[in-house]
Amino acid sequence: MMRKTVLVAGASGVVGRAAIRHFARCDGWDVIGVSRRIPEQVPGARLFNLDLADVEACADLMSRVGADVTHLVFAAQYEAPGLADGWFDAQAIDLNRRMLTNLFEPLAAHATGLEHVSLMQGSKAYGMHDPSLFEQIRVPLRERDPRLEHPNFYFVQQGYLEALQKQGGWGLTVLRPTIIYGDAPGANMNAIRPIAVYAALEREKGRVLHYPGTTYDQPFREAADADLVAAALGWAAGSPGATDGVFNLTNGDTFLWRNVWQAVAKAFDMEAGEHRPMSFAEDLPAREAEWAALVDKYGLAAPRSLVEHIGANSLLYADWMLGGVPGVVAPLNSTIAIRQAGFNGCIDTEDMFHKWFLRVQADGVVPDHRPANSVRTSPALEDVP
Repeated sequence: MMRKTVLVAGASGVVGRAAIRHFARCDGWDVIGVSRRIPEQVPGARLFNLDLADVEACADLMSRVGADVTHLVFAAQYEAPGLADGWFDAQAIDLNRRMLTNLFEPLAAHATGLEHVSLMQGSKAYGMHDPSLFEQIRVPLRERDPRLEHPNFYFVQQGYLEALQKQGGWGLTVLRPTIIYGDAPGANMNAIRPIAVYAALEREKGRVLHYPGTTYDQPFREAADADLVAAALGWAAGSPGATDGVFNLTNGDTFLWRNVWQAVAKAFDMEAGEHRPMSFAEDLPAREAEWAALVDKYGLAAPRSLVEHIGANSLLYADWMLGGVPGVVAPLNSTIAIRQAGFNGCIDTEDMFHKWFLRVQADGVVPDHRPANSVRTSPALEDVP
């Protein structure tokens, strides 16, 4: 079997990190990862520090590694501080465009055997972040519905690739997972680390794990496990049914935060408490000294700076996830299209949360206080159908 080479852009992010792990353990694949922050080493992958905003750096690296690339996973994106304002900002949109073009143009020049490109999007493609569109959004979100035009770098990137695809001869798949949960440190939009740090600080104080969401009554939500997204990227890379398709992706179920909180507490061997609202963005940074002491006491594989470890945007993001944003339509997705195309992966969302919170403990990111007779390793993608 001829070996394939996948280039993953955004290697230190939630999706990129999971994608590299997935492809690296698949037979027949060579893996190259690039990101501005130096990615954590993954056995079987070649990882490079690369700022996608740097035209010359992209050209130089692609001249050295691009010739072997057969598949591209573009999971890199720029998020402005505060998140929401950057989603409409023309400069942020243009930077995301340039990040793609800076990489893809020299890659296409050298990768004469390029077969497939996967582009990551999300529910913002349906205008979920734009209050002016709420009355027009149809739920569940369906890929076949007419596009609601609004400022969005997704559309700019997709249009760029679709124009080139006509002459390039390679396949294109667009994945639109809903809220993604994974284990990447310092990411822009990942609620796992803020919750894990909150649980670790509360456990050290001998407290139960109170539910911190700013509201108790919330709409049903969906999640997308990062490992599941990586599996879908693996499917897209080799499945004719994925070519030229746009696909929503979720775990396959819905959940309420207040109901899964019991599973979150169990992962840390804690009792779930009552509803006590808290702001991750405002209240956790005030406990920076507590976190630094915890890092020192347990020798954690994490920086002493709580904000550096979690990421300022992820603190804000956790507030949004657990508290909701007033007026926002519940982002429930139809996943019929991807299932009909051949991808049937799924995972119970409570199991997903349990998995990630076990993993951050097993990785030494937060103290591991689980009983000595418990399973000390965390489940991997192989355990997910």
